[in-house]
Amino acid sequence: MSSWEGKTRGGVLGYKIFVWTLKHLGLSFAYFLLSFVVIYFVLTSGKAFTAIFHFYHRMMGYSRVKAFISIYRNYYKFGQILLDKIAMLAGFQQKFTFDFEGEEFLRQMHDGGLLVSAHVGNWEIAGQLLNRLEKRINIILFDAEHQRIKGYLTDVLSTRNVNFIVIRDDFSHLLEIKQALTNKEIVAMHGDRFIEGNKTITLDFMGKPAAFPIGPVNLAAKFKVPVSFVFAVKETSSHYHFYATPLQRVAFTTNLKLREETFREVMEIYTREFEKIVVKYPLQWFNYFEFWKLPEALPLMPERNI
Repeated sequence: MSSWEGKTRGGVLGYKIFVWTLKHLGLSFAYFLLSFVVIYFVLTSGKAFTAIFHFYHRMMGYSRVKAFISIYRNYYKFGQILLDKIAMLAGFQQKFTFDFEGEEFLRQMHDGGLLVSAHVGNWEIAGQLLNRLEKRINIILFDAEHQRIKGYLTDVLSTRNVNFIVIRDDFSHLLEIKQALTNKEIVAMHGDRFIEGNKTITLDFMGKPAAFPIGPVNLAAKFKVPVSFVFAVKETSSHYHFYATPLQRVAFTTNLKLREETFREVMEIYTREFEKIVVKYPLQWFNYFEFWKLPEALPLMPERNI
C-alpha cells in the first residue's frame, strides 16, 4: 500500500461532540446526523476515495455505479461504527448485543496473549468479551492523533480493564507491551497496515500480492504468547458478531531464514481469515490506501532487545 503516516482525520473535539450527542440525544439521532456528514467526507476524501473505489471496482468486480454507492455506504458504516465504539467505551454497552464465536479459544489464554485484527468492523468490542473473561486488554494505537484522544477516552471509560498503548518513535511502547504480557494480560493490535520503513512480508490477498507487517507475529514469537486472529463486524444497528480463530504458537529462532518461513506460515493463516471477512462484509473494510501497492523489500533483521 502507499505510505501511511499513522494519522487519521478527526480529533478530540469530534469525540467530545459524539459523547455529548450519545448522552443527550441518543444513538439513533447521531446516526441521522451522520447520514449528512458522510456526504462531506465522500466529496473531500481525495486519495482515500480513489483507493476504496479501486477496491470495489477492481477487486470486488462492482460496476462503477455500484462502486460509488458502496463508497457512501462504506463511509456511513464507518461513521456508525465510530459512534458505536465511543458509545461502548463511554459506558453504553447495554445498547448493543453480541455473538461471540471462538470465545473458547480466548479462554485458553491463561497466561495472556496477542489478538491481531484489522481495520474491518469494530474490533474494540473484544473488550466486552474480555470483561467477561476478567482479562485486561491493552489496545495498541498507531495513530499519532490518538495520543490526545487516549487522554480524553481514559476519562470517560466505564471500565479500567482497557488500556491504550500508543506507538512512539523512541520505542518506549515496547516496554509497555512487554510489561502487559509479563502481567499475563491481553495485547490487541491491527495486522493489515504498516508505516513506511516497517518490515513486511508479501502474501496473496484476494488474488493479488499485498504487503503485511510482521510485527504482530514477531511479538507473539518474542514473548512466547499465543496469538488469535479476531474480527468483529456490525450485523444490525445494535448487534455485533465477534470471530476468534484457534490459538497459534509462533516459534522464535535466531535462524533468519527459518524465522521468516515460520512467520509466513502464521501470516498466511491470518490473511486467509481476513480475506473471508472482507469478502463477506465488504462494506466494513475501512482501508483508504492503495493496499496492493508493494513497498521496497526490507531484509528480516535481528530484533531490538527490549
